[in-house]
Amino acid sequence: MLKSKKILFLSLVTSSLLFSNETTKLEEITVSANKMEENIQDVPQSITVINQEELEEKRIVDIKGVINEIPNMNLNKTATGTLSASFRGLTGSAFTQSNPVVIYIDGVPYYDNQDYNPSLLNVEQIEVLRGPQGTLYGKDSQGGVINIITKTPTNEWKGSINTEYGNYDYQKGSFNTSGAIIENKLFAGINGSITSDDGWITNDYKGMNKDDNRTKENRINAFTIYKPTDNLSAKLSVSHDYNKEHGRNAMNDNLSLSINDLKRDDNKHVNYDVPTHITRKTNSQSLKFDYELENMKFESVTIHKDFSMDLIYDIDFLSNPMTNGLATVMDSDVETYSQEFKLASKNQDIKWVTGLFFDDEKREQGPYGHARPNGIQNNISTTDTNTYAAFGQLMIPFLEDFELTLGGRYQKVEKEINSDFYKSFTNTTNSLHTFDDKESWNSFLPKVALSYKINDNLTTYASISKGYLPGGFNFTSTNDQSDSSFKAEKSTNYEIGAKYIGEDFTLNGAIFRMDIKDLHVFSVLQNTNIFVTDNAKKAHSEGIEFDGTYFITDNLSFSGSLGLIQAEYDDYTSFGVNYDKQKITNTPRFTSSLGMTYFVEKGLYGNASIQGKGKTGFIRNGKVEEADGGFTANTKIGYKIKNWDIYSYVTNITNEEYIVSYGRGVGFNEPRRFGIGAIYKF
Repeated sequence: MLKSKKILFLSLVTSSLLFSNETTKLEEITVSANKMEENIQDVPQSITVINQEELEEKRIVDIKGVINEIPNMNLNKTATGTLSASFRGLTGSAFTQSNPVVIYIDGVPYYDNQDYNPSLLNVEQIEVLRGPQGTLYGKDSQGGVINIITKTPTNEWKGSINTEYGNYDYQKGSFNTSGAIIENKLFAGINGSITSDDGWITNDYKGMNKDDNRTKENRINAFTIYKPTDNLSAKLSVSHDYNKEHGRNAMNDNLSLSINDLKRDDNKHVNYDVPTHITRKTNSQSLKFDYELENMKFESVTIHKDFSMDLIYDIDFLSNPMTNGLATVMDSDVETYSQEFKLASKNQDIKWVTGLFFDDEKREQGPYGHARPNGIQNNISTTDTNTYAAFGQLMIPFLEDFELTLGGRYQKVEKEINSDFYKSFTNTTNSLHTFDDKESWNSFLPKVALSYKINDNLTTYASISKGYLPGGFNFTSTNDQSDSSFKAEKSTNYEIGAKYIGEDFTLNGAIFRMDIKDLHVFSVLQNTNIFVTDNAKKAHSEGIEFDGTYFITDNLSFSGSLGLIQAEYDDYTSFGVNYDKQKITNTPRFTSSLGMTYFVEKGLYGNASIQGKGKTGFIRNGKVEEADGGFTANTKIGYKIKNWDIYSYVTNITNEEYIVSYGRGVGFNEPRRFGIGAIYKF
């Protein structure tokens, strides 16, 4: 019944657009979803584009703000500080440390859930590609891709300085500048930010800093572009990110209460007897070459990335004489090298792209464990991963208004783990047990799509694509080695949709179904506190997605998005508990956003928005319990005069609260925040 209603609704929308003006349209939007520049109307898939002006108007300052604009996409911060994304029933995989939606900034990937909040300074445009992108983007992108494109510098030096101050002693300062060193030949740019926040949780334990969940963050990014000829360019980019979060944005669970009886205010005061914090550092360097010929373009992207994290948590998040001074610790170091070569057509009727990809990742975990009254437990592991891939895609126009897309990617992923488990009170020199293993996964990820351009304004499409997330190893200690590894996750996405761009409004709609095999599920071993990744044999999701913008005048617009989804386990039994027909966890039943913006170059401007999230399931008490969702209202009002922009903002105006994560604690959304800011542009 739900499926028939979806089809009827989309049919009504599409039929109404058929009779709309066939010649007028808004300014053309160019995207690089297929790793080549194309009109967004010519790309047969769901895409949301957020430009620089929208980021500024809506005060979108981080990746969570971006994801809040996207139907059926969700991002939550867990108790341990990881950013866990979900989309169309696909969720983050704990022990591959990956999210199903990969972020790219000028070709540099961010997929690790501990390194998933890159800087949004100097952004020109953000393209959110919904659905599996494995054909062109490879492993980990089976939910989608967030493609962030930075501004291209001009001969004239330009820039901005921004400062903000808000409640909880939130402070932020940022800058951005770029321009030519040698006109038309050599360009450079640099941007950075410093952020601090005292947080909203108070630690009452004597001798501890009372600002329990305070944070500090520093970022710096720099680049140079050299263009020796009109056809050849090279871009060198370097970045450094530092982030330190104290405390945790979660509370201990009370299993005697219903999940919806847990309250955020119950976590405003805590008693941690161990300095609790997580520190992250990321350094990345990338070198990109572009060489353009008359009918094709060659591109090479070389990336080195080094990420480190160290975490120390109070063992029980309580002031307990039996456990005072005992802690959970986790250190992680990840070093990655990757290389991609790509050749794409240019100025041809038949469009094509092909390429080769290689990636080498070394992940060192340890110490990873707990200090308990009965001994110090510690896991030390090293996981090496190599990925090899060849890909290609062909877009063939026929019968004037049709285009057929055929694509495929062959990839091989090899993983090897060496792990040792120690317990100091039992054996101080030799490991109690070891786990050494090696696995490889070969996969072919095809894509087939057909688009029909009904008129200059309206395009319809249908597509089938496959997604893939390699398996891996649980680097925590288990007595049964069958619990130490998990299978690859596979998905097939079926989608039909329509895109309309007219004189004063845009509207996109899609219906999808995704069949998932061996879905990665974050689980706890029975009668233990050991977390592992488990596999649900079969699952599925189906739903609808809409997003659009209506321009009432050149300065006043309404925008909105809506995603509805049914996502269920079809065949999943874990430690004797059957979850068949229960909701896939971390997947809200709906997501929505509705906003109004009045934007001018000079004078008074403003934005008001409401964002909604439906009920979300979490595994609790041996079953999936659904936590209520909620709606949050936000606003930004400012005044522009000459080179200045002075503004104020409020997020979560009504102080709405709802649960956003569950696992090593119960996490809630942020309380009301407000502040003022100023931007000076030069």
